[in-house]
Amino acid sequence: MTASSGSPGSSGTVGLGQRVHLLLRAEGATVATAESLTGGRLATRLTDVPGASETYLGGAVTYATQLKVAMLGVSEDLVADHGVVSPECAEAMASGVRALTGATYGLATTGVAGPEPQEDQPVGTVYIGVAGPGFVGSVPLSLSGNRTNIQEEACTAALSALEARLIEAEGAQLAVAE
Repeated sequence: MTASSGSPGSSGTVGLGQRVHLLLRAEGATVATAESLTGGRLATRLTDVPGASETYLGGAVTYATQLKVAMLGVSEDLVADHGVVSPECAEAMASGVRALTGATYGLATTGVAGPEPQEDQPVGTVYIGVAGPGFVGSVPLSLSGNRTNIQEEACTAALSALEARLIEAEGAQLAVAE
């Protein structure tokens, strides 16, 4: 394929957002997002793709801790024990948005975009959460650059994490079918 997705990072070939959309569509799956440090940018990257309404259900921008708790069901004990800048919180956010929306997959971002550290975590500390059928996990990142760069790199990493999970799931389905 040589169509451009129009999303950042696209270079004349099928972009990351388009690839994720096509993989979701092939699986008959959907995704929803729970964003903190990315503030809606991840949803934008997913909805920049033509036909996104087939695979993207929606999302929650839960910048404030109390919204992570109230909207996504992140437990107050988890926040007290691990903080919101943690793999545990990323996983709870991904699971929470999946439960809230009924999506096949939940994708979450949490971390520190700067300019100041948060919860004793340096700027650039980011966690991506991915939840799906029988699976929840997180990806730790240590990013550098300015606030915008960190937010954009976090979005790219989130889409890449979902793409990897979808490819893995597709491979498992093919192995079972053979």
